[in-house]
Amino acid sequence: MMGKVAILTDTNSGISPEEAKAHGIYVLPTPFYINDTLHYEGVDLSEDEFYRFQGQGADIKTSMPIVGDVMDKWNELLEEYDEVVYIPLSSGLSASCETARLMAEEDDYEGKVFVVNNQRISVTMKISAYEAKQLADEGKSGAQIRDYLEAHKAESVIYLMVDTLEYLKKGGRITPAVAAIGSLLKIKPVLLIDGQKLDSFAKARTIKQARTIMLDAIEADMKSRFRSADRQELIISMAHTQNREMIEEFRQEAMERFGGKDIKVDPLSLVVACHTGSGVIAITATKSFIDNI
Repeated sequence: MMGKVAILTDTNSGISPEEAKAHGIYVLPTPFYINDTLHYEGVDLSEDEFYRFQGQGADIKTSMPIVGDVMDKWNELLEEYDEVVYIPLSSGLSASCETARLMAEEDDYEGKVFVVNNQRISVTMKISAYEAKQLADEGKSGAQIRDYLEAHKAESVIYLMVDTLEYLKKGGRITPAVAAIGSLLKIKPVLLIDGQKLDSFAKARTIKQARTIMLDAIEADMKSRFRSADRQELIISMAHTQNREMIEEFRQEAMERFGGKDIKVDPLSLVVACHTGSGVIAITATKSFIDNI
């Protein structure tokens, strides 16, 4: 008989403690250094506190999960489970995935801990964790779950509109000159998270235009990238950073565009918010076998 498999991810997935408990998934808190003081997301750093620090101009640095914390959690889970599937942040956005893979090769974990590199973040990473849990419940092994998630890693995309260029400049993703011109012209950049990295996708002059660009992009993906999936197999979801009113308006637009399809909304990962600031709205599409998130 196949042994029990624990599913472990981190708070970059956006899975709240309540959701984790309800779905039988384990979640590691993501560490942040704020003015050189260590904080853990969801433990002593709430979403509101993060944006308050950011708005005050605090020096905020992301950090991969601390190695000792990860190993302690693996050890704890292996006392109850035969195997652990660990789904960390995309390898293109953090060194945590590669570090965890090296750790999993140690004698204590080889054949017991399976680290997934499926290059996801936020809502799309959350879907991966839910898929992993369903596969575990169906009796799949840790290796089978890892292999499935990695084989399907490209079946996901995120588009997001950034309200300010300040944090992209601070993170070195655009030059100060480009940021200054963009701010002067009040450009609303539309960014793309597709697997490994955060990239520029389009430039909009208005919020309305940016929302149209994102909806058009999702519709184009449905006809090409996700053409093998009908709309019932495609989860469309949304995320935002402190922009609840606008994301609800955007949600209504998207539901009308896509035939009344239900669309869930989550806060955007704080790791992404480090580079974007508040005021972001995002839409994602992910091909999946689960019914909802």
